[in-house]
Amino acid sequence: MDTDTTREQIADALESEPATADELAEQFAIPTPQVYEHVRHIAQSSDGSVEFLIAPPTCGDCGFDDFDDPLGNPSKCPSCRSEALEGAAFLLEETT
Repeated sequence: MDTDTTREQIADALESEPATADELAEQFAIPTPQVYEHVRHIAQSSDGSVEFLIAPPTCGDCGFDDFDDPLGNPSKCPSCRSEALEGAAFLLEETT
């Protein structure tokens, strides 16, 4: 029986490979906004043994990737107003 919390399970998943909020939502059967809450907490509570890495969201139409909040869930590109956005990808990497 797995006794880890959802947040601990998400952190464990991010230690093995990068994942987007949508991928994590599907994997853990939780709403995407809830994934962002967990990811924000994981990022803030890192103890220094791991580094929280973010590949920011990217516009599929114009390539814009300079979003103000890479942990946010933008609905449109601020540059071209397109909704063709690729979500941010998150990863936890051990520091040496």
